[in-house]
Amino acid sequence: MTGYLLAQKYLFSIEAIVFALLSLWLLIFYQGYSRQYVKYWMISLVSLSLSYLSMAMQDPLLSHNEVPLSQVFWYTLEQLGKYAYLLFFLAGIHNSTAQALYSKRKYIVIALLIVALGLLTAFAFTADRISLFSQFYIKVSLQNFIFGASFLGLLLYLYTIKRKHFSLITLMCFSLVVGFRYLLYSFASILIINNDSFRELTYFLHYFDAGAYTVLTFIMLIWMQGAERYTARHAVKRAQYLGKHDSLTGALNREEALEKLLIEMQKPSAKNRQLGICLIDVKRFKFINDTYGLKTGDYILGEIADRLSASILMPSVVGRLSGDSFLFVIEIQAEQQMAASLDHIHQLVSRPYFFANKEIVISCSIGYCFYPDHATVAEELLQKANLALHHAESHQIPSVLFDDSMQNQGRQLLKVEKEISAALTNDEFVLYFQPQLNLITNRLEGVEALVRWRHPEKGLLFPNEFLEDIEKLGLNSIFDNYILEKACQIIERWFEQYKRRVTIAVNITAVEFQDSRLVANIQGLLFKYNVPPKCLDLEITENIVMTDIKTAMNTIVTLQNMGIKVSIDDFGTGYSSLAYLRELPIDKIKIDRSFITEVASNDSDLTIVKSMIELSHGLGKRVLAEGVETREQLELLRNIGCDAVQGFFISRPVPESELAKYLQRR
Repeated sequence: MTGYLLAQKYLFSIEAIVFALLSLWLLIFYQGYSRQYVKYWMISLVSLSLSYLSMAMQDPLLSHNEVPLSQVFWYTLEQLGKYAYLLFFLAGIHNSTAQALYSKRKYIVIALLIVALGLLTAFAFTADRISLFSQFYIKVSLQNFIFGASFLGLLLYLYTIKRKHFSLITLMCFSLVVGFRYLLYSFASILIINNDSFRELTYFLHYFDAGAYTVLTFIMLIWMQGAERYTARHAVKRAQYLGKHDSLTGALNREEALEKLLIEMQKPSAKNRQLGICLIDVKRFKFINDTYGLKTGDYILGEIADRLSASILMPSVVGRLSGDSFLFVIEIQAEQQMAASLDHIHQLVSRPYFFANKEIVISCSIGYCFYPDHATVAEELLQKANLALHHAESHQIPSVLFDDSMQNQGRQLLKVEKEISAALTNDEFVLYFQPQLNLITNRLEGVEALVRWRHPEKGLLFPNEFLEDIEKLGLNSIFDNYILEKACQIIERWFEQYKRRVTIAVNITAVEFQDSRLVANIQGLLFKYNVPPKCLDLEITENIVMTDIKTAMNTIVTLQNMGIKVSIDDFGTGYSSLAYLRELPIDKIKIDRSFITEVASNDSDLTIVKSMIELSHGLGKRVLAEGVETREQLELLRNIGCDAVQGFFISRPVPESELAKYLQRR
């Protein structure tokens, strides 16, 4: 008997070490892949290791009436470990199969349940030292019944899962065997507890359980391997899907849409068979995003893709090319059918959309061409449909068919692109500066940078003569970075020549402000030219902020933490209101010139401007008024508490050479 008990202690000790090492391996796996169910199983194996350690530390030869406190401790730890092992193992299975995460409250409930079950069994040592049978029933029978019922319950749960894989089937078989093992032993402990065969059964089950727990651990490992393999296959399929489809709408992406169009073009041609290639662009989609939010905009794009795909016209190709632009290709037998088809597309897009208890109505513009009449190459067809779309949008026409005269406009835009690219390379763009006067100190507060183009043939061009072309060509980001670098160069040059640090305000477009690389680009420029961050003032319109308030706030806070000032330009002309000033962490508000023009003669404008100033000051924002052209306006703004002004009365925008005369004066 003593030899057997010693061997049993060795068995428990070895199992404690084995499960501790396996839990360490799971910890390493969890740190690499962060799978929540692996974390639960790691806790489960740690608990099982502690339980076996406690069993190894107990002395089975002690009389139940002479149990010291140390043995009570080890016994209690054994029970806590076993129940923790069971509960966290089941939690891991549930998380892996149902992707369920547990809140802190559920963790507390699990912990309390474990402690309650553990203390219930330990209670036999303190409150019932006389009845050996009562101890045994609480320690063994109750525990075995709970384990048996849990594993059989797990079997039923796994049976309901539709996707049966090898490790799941193996675990079902294991749960069946082990569940009946625990339940049968629980019943045997009641019926044949005084029989010698029951003692032999107990000794045998110690080895059976050690082997069973080891087998269960291998099932865990197989499960993890299968889960990672499934995840990898799913990721590959997802990548393949995203390689062909737009992630937001599920429609074909640009590359796959062109490939599908090419396949349709190569199909055998029936008599009079034509393909109608339509480019669809949603009107005022930016207004939808600005007014209702990006989630609403995303929903509408997805709904448009679904409506187009389900069209009774049975389109050959439906794809999202970019933003709010869709490709829609249909097969027609005669051009006369196209008019009805276009009406149908307009009806599909203009049917009301319902999102977040709001009804939204939109419309679209369509540019279209025909294959093979207009081109026999997919890219050319797309280009010509795009020219027709541009004509439809610029002339406010619902649908426009391509004709050859539109190519002249395209060639003109291509010519402008070459000129702008050459201007950037040859540094033909120059900055003019409009001074900003501080009304409290009557000193120069800073200057606003305004761009001009010294065209080699057309002379000095103002922004309204080229900025629209830059936007059409998608060069906003490149151009903004060019102006930012130019401003930093000038700040450095002024300090070297005049030993003066002058703040330059630079306008930033929506495209650049929403670029995730904006902060890094500015950091690089400040470091490159040794410019203090406080010398740079970025001016953004309120519509940029309203497009995505959360992202805009994060960007503004990051810039301000760097020491860069951020101002709202043309305030009062967009969709937002003064209420948003409370949320925006900006430094300064620039009141648009439209409110200043008649501020001295119009009581309504005066009231509006005065309210803007008072509310802005109440929120800790400075105020600058644009478009000041008379002394009367200047003095009025000074009297109602405006902080700074700029306008023709102070100075017109001047080139750097003229501003240098002022900088030379201290």
